[in-house]
Amino acid sequence: MHYNLTELIAQGEGSRLEFKSTIHTAHRIARTLTAFSNTSGGLLIIGVSDDGRVTGVESELYEMQKIEKATDFLVDPAISVSYEVVMESGRQIIYIEVPESGEKPHYAIDERGKRTIYVRAKDKSVPTNKLILSTSVTADGQLLQTSNVRNLIQALRKTDFITAKQYAQLVNISEYRASKLLHQLTGQGLLIMIDKPRPVRFSLKVSE
Repeated sequence: MHYNLTELIAQGEGSRLEFKSTIHTAHRIARTLTAFSNTSGGLLIIGVSDDGRVTGVESELYEMQKIEKATDFLVDPAISVSYEVVMESGRQIIYIEVPESGEKPHYAIDERGKRTIYVRAKDKSVPTNKLILSTSVTADGQLLQTSNVRNLIQALRKTDFITAKQYAQLVNISEYRASKLLHQLTGQGLLIMIDKPRPVRFSLKVSE
């Protein structure tokens, strides 16, 4: 691993990047790890606050014990991550790489033993009841070039989510047709579906 922390901080949190000054609990970090695994993978940086300040970590062992508890026992099926500890401005920073999983869906297990699927939507890890897995290796190029889809991608770069009703109004088509197209694009791996709470919303799988 080799990262430029200054560039990453300037980039800011997104669908594949999250900062944590520290890991508060293994259960909470399990949500982030699950969301990265279920979406496009990601990089978790520990020792940097949400607003981009380099705070560093006091104990690599303390932070990694919580990560290992999450990956081994609080994400089901269990996942593997790789990590590196680097000194930045005299402070210890932990970089954790979470690959996109081939064993989706993964569930995060909370303090009461409840299992929930999380996905990454922009800079948030959000719960959903169901994960629609991509059915094709690559998205339909012709479909992506249509004005309806281009308008959708433009809109989703500005906002976190869109519903079928909002999309229908955006491109002036029926809500049924809008819903069908959104589900088709989800099946092709372009979008992520989030169905809790209702109404069903859709987000770009990769927002950067």
